[in-house]
Amino acid sequence: MVSLTALTDEARIAIDNIAETLRSGGTPAVRLGVTGLSRSGKTVFISALVHNLIHGGRLPLFDAYAGGRLSGARLQPQPDDAVPRFEYETHIRDLVEQRIWPQSTRRISELRVTIDYESASGWKRTFGRGRLHLDIVDYPGEWLLDLALLGKSYADWSNESVAMSREPHRMALAGAWHDELGKSDPSAAADEDTARRLAAAFTTYLRAARADEHALSMLPPGRFLMPGDLDGSPALTFAPLELAPGAAIAKDSLAAMMERRYEAYLSHVVKPFFRDHFARLDRQIVLVDMLAALNAGPAAIRDLETALADVLACFRPGRASWLAGILGRRIDRILFAATKADHVHHSDHDNLARLLRRLVRKAADRAAFSGAGVKVVAMAAVRATREVTVKRGGQSLPAIAGIPVQGETVQTHGKQAETYDGATEIALFPGDLPDDPDSIFEPQAPPSATPPKAKAKANAGTDDALALRFLRFRPPKLEKTAEGLTLSLPHIRLDQALDYLIGDRLK
Repeated sequence: MVSLTALTDEARIAIDNIAETLRSGGTPAVRLGVTGLSRSGKTVFISALVHNLIHGGRLPLFDAYAGGRLSGARLQPQPDDAVPRFEYETHIRDLVEQRIWPQSTRRISELRVTIDYESASGWKRTFGRGRLHLDIVDYPGEWLLDLALLGKSYADWSNESVAMSREPHRMALAGAWHDELGKSDPSAAADEDTARRLAAAFTTYLRAARADEHALSMLPPGRFLMPGDLDGSPALTFAPLELAPGAAIAKDSLAAMMERRYEAYLSHVVKPFFRDHFARLDRQIVLVDMLAALNAGPAAIRDLETALADVLACFRPGRASWLAGILGRRIDRILFAATKADHVHHSDHDNLARLLRRLVRKAADRAAFSGAGVKVVAMAAVRATREVTVKRGGQSLPAIAGIPVQGETVQTHGKQAETYDGATEIALFPGDLPDDPDSIFEPQAPPSATPPKAKAKANAGTDDALALRFLRFRPPKLEKTAEGLTLSLPHIRLDQALDYLIGDRLK
């Protein structure tokens, strides 16, 4: 079993941190990790954050901005020359000009924003203007899942994966892989063709489980879904096997081959990612698409809870100090953000945050115990809808209005499913989120069923308030000032997230 970090890893991390401090010329830097599982909105969050900082967006809850102390922000060359640059300009063109959502993260990337500010302290202002480098590190959610493997042996991972695939909501998806498992003998001689068949069938199962209609989260190894340069390599040609508990693995057997490749995957893929990127973070935001999990039902909710708990166990939380920032970083603030808050009415934002708080409660408690600050917020990095009131059957309902992405469909009670053209604005009552956070785990009352409040409204004559329905809406058309200047991307609580993540560094 591979440990998270060895003494040599810690020494390398310390050396890298010292070199980075020297390169910054004395200007303090904060490394912000942007993490989350697939489709949680990482690319949109980074693009909107940078856009609002650079263009002076509407950020009333960001203390440095609200107090007039933010002098400006600009993009700078990133400190890590070997890491691809986050394609900010391309993503902003997609959002602002094309009004389409940018492509999801496919690789690790980085961006540096340098912020000039006036200190809130009169004594500090005598030394001149303050400056802070914000280094944003973005990486695929699939890679995030791999961190949980660092504490597991091949046998442990195999037994967990096989057992998980036999849960009722996964059985049909894993059928072809189970057929290959049934034909494979772990104690048989190592065979490349067998290994390739098993790996291919297992990868097909992982892809099926990740699909939108299932929204299952606990799906390592992540590089199987986006292999990049490793495609076809032995390090990605392995799969779980059915192993007898406590049984020894015979030398030169199929199981021994799989175990060796699993260990190579951890040593050459997962561990360097943890050491070179995760272990160097100061602040962390974890983006969670709660609405997709709610749409998928209690099984997806439980998967998401497990995935977040396992992943966060690999973080390095703790109270930061000036020396720790140089020798060995610790994440001292973690923000959990329920994304796409614009897809529900503001009256449900507290419920959305409450549901996420319940989901990450155990992981958050561990981080807080280690000295890290923990906060939960409902947020939309880009607000794609506006709030309206619709009347149905004599009742006024709080609704949202926006332009659904082309091809989105919705089933209205008693009517044929409607498919949207990507150009027509609609008003929609999405339903009410449950008041009781524990109810989202109950199979007998899945979140897609009609909530009590929605039932009352439906009984009052509303024919489209029968369930929670979350559509994808197009990015908004940006407003312009009287002088013709285009305003920054609208958002919900992006300023609150900024203030929590870096506000204390701008005092």
